Amino acid sequence: MAKYASHSLRNVAVVGHGGTGKTSLCESLLYVSGKTERLGRVDDGTSSMDFEPEEQKRRISISSALNFIEWDKHKINIIDTPGDANFAMDTRSALRVMDAALVVIDAVGGVEFQTEKVWESADEFGLPRLVFINKMDRERADFSGAIDSVKKTLGRKATPIYLPIGAEDAFRGLYDLINMKALIFDDSRGKFRTEDIPADRMEEIRKARESMVEDIAECDDALMDKYLESGELTVEELQKGLKKGVLSGSLIPATCGSAAKNIGMTPLMDMIVRYLPSPVDRGAVAGKVPGTDKEARRMPDEKEPFSGFVFKTISDPYAGRLTLFRVYSGTLTPDSNFFNVTRKMNERFGNIFFLEGKNQRTAESHLVPGDIAAMAKLKETVTGDTICDEKNPVVYEKVPVTPTIISFAVQPKSRGDEEKITASLNRLIEEDPTLSVHRDEQTREIILSGMGQVHIEATIEKLKRKFGVEVNLSTPKVPYKETIKGKTQVQGKYKKQSGGRGQYGDTWLDIEPLPRGSGFQFEDRIVGGVVPRQYIPAVEKGIVEAMAEGVLAGYPVVDIKVALFDGTFHTVDSSELAFKIAASMGFKKGVLACQPTLLEPIVNIEIEIPEEYMGDVIGDLNSRRGRVVGMDTKGHHQIIMGQVPLAEILRYAPDLRSITSGRGGFTYTFSHYEEVPAPIAEKIIAQSKKEKEE
Repeated sequence: MAKYASHSLRNVAVVGHGGTGKTSLCESLLYVSGKTERLGRVDDGTSSMDFEPEEQKRRISISSALNFIEWDKHKINIIDTPGDANFAMDTRSALRVMDAALVVIDAVGGVEFQTEKVWESADEFGLPRLVFINKMDRERADFSGAIDSVKKTLGRKATPIYLPIGAEDAFRGLYDLINMKALIFDDSRGKFRTEDIPADRMEEIRKARESMVEDIAECDDALMDKYLESGELTVEELQKGLKKGVLSGSLIPATCGSAAKNIGMTPLMDMIVRYLPSPVDRGAVAGKVPGTDKEARRMPDEKEPFSGFVFKTISDPYAGRLTLFRVYSGTLTPDSNFFNVTRKMNERFGNIFFLEGKNQRTAESHLVPGDIAAMAKLKETVTGDTICDEKNPVVYEKVPVTPTIISFAVQPKSRGDEEKITASLNRLIEEDPTLSVHRDEQTREIILSGMGQVHIEATIEKLKRKFGVEVNLSTPKVPYKETIKGKTQVQGKYKKQSGGRGQYGDTWLDIEPLPRGSGFQFEDRIVGGVVPRQYIPAVEKGIVEAMAEGVLAGYPVVDIKVALFDGTFHTVDSSELAFKIAASMGFKKGVLACQPTLLEPIVNIEIEIPEEYMGDVIGDLNSRRGRVVGMDTKGHHQIIMGQVPLAEILRYAPDLRSITSGRGGFTYTFSHYEEVPAPIAEKIIAQSKKEKEE
């Protein structure tokens, strides 16, 4: 492989809704460019980009995959990103380190929900874009409709640079609007022959070209002046103006093709090289001076101090970690070291690799700004870390981790695997930060949380494949709590005499509720030594243990105040144990006399949906005992803010997806505890008693 300078690099993220053909497009580019000798196909499991067994099983991308092609003396680094909302964080991490986005849109379906989301992310990272309308060979393919959907749904105009020749079964090539030629693809390897535009289509093509020329001229004042004077621009001027418009973000060029038939790939690669930015075109990258808010900028120049950013970690139980990173400034040589400014430590590494899907190619020389590569077996460096020259530190902003939206309780299929489960899941979290795992101290369950049903299922499959751990999934137990609404005074007395030394403890307790969220308060009101000092801690301990066990349904008792105000003791038979038992007995009896009730966790929920689903979503939220507390607008979407019991949304993710045809998303955070309505509380208590009996 040739050595490429920064100005000859192109870093492109291939993004779009699931099913638009992103992976097929990448496979076609690899094939047509000569990188591969065989066209990989998703449907038959031969894709070089979707190589994980979990991807081949589902025929979707669940993890970003990196490869590169060499074209017209340039190196194009391509990241094939997931199009499913379950794996959106992986896509965002990829966009974070790329210089441009290739947005793939289905010629039949137009712009879909996840395309809207990745478009927003591309806006966030300031990425120039190129639109590719795929599947022009499919039934009901509509190029104009797909282009119109960009403006209607995304609020941005896409300017066609190429137009399709035919559609559906008749799709066979492209009209080149810049050079005014017809490109006929009649070769399975994506080659084409050039013909003149037919006379009966010339008027239509001229109008399209005029519209394109006007869009390009608007990106440059000098070009606009010339166009107004002469009514025409040269090919060179159009190409120069087009690149300027793409770099500024004022123009979104569009083309089309069929990845399945390798039609349109050569013009697409030409557009990537000619119009999308190099790392040099993108200019300085902004970071911060470590430990301050002061900006630190790094130019994409080999003479600058080295800096880079880790955007992905791949974990393997045998090969160890594979750490993917991008160089932003300076150079990096194999068999050297770097400073991890995030973790404040130096780390040595050996070889550097360029990834080719699941394969690796050793880098033979130093890396330059814009290079994207990987290092193996790093001990400390993980996703989101900044690596740099220790004498010239800089820290780059991480991509915020999206809150999880679905959780499962994880039980090992084999006894004794609990520790192995947690350790193995933590290894997978290194690879996928959108996963989280913790042990719920109240329910004593291992809880695995993620971005959706498919996300969790794929994780469990990886857990088995990579670490040999098999588990069962179940709905997590809701961490209900118990409390009281009334007051009482109650005696708790424990007396046991069965020969020899007996047991005697006698307590009088004053029990009352506290405001929500107050926890537990214990008060010693004993005077005159009616309960000796040495037994009072035992009284409190007995109450605390009884609170943990619960009274109504086995859930912890909270927001309660207990005062020990009287009692009696026996000089011989009294003991700490006796007073602990007496206090426990008195507490349980007292709680039952104080209008005990169940509390349930309430969460703040934020639901993002297209406006047409507002009625259905609000109706569904109401049916879950939720309440709307506010609304807002975000781009073309509506935001519903509400509160809902946690018990009602444990499986909300697939339900919302169904209601909104996959176009809705949500996040939630814990808010507070509220009383459970009596009919529901009765069912929970009955179920708890049944489980205890079993």
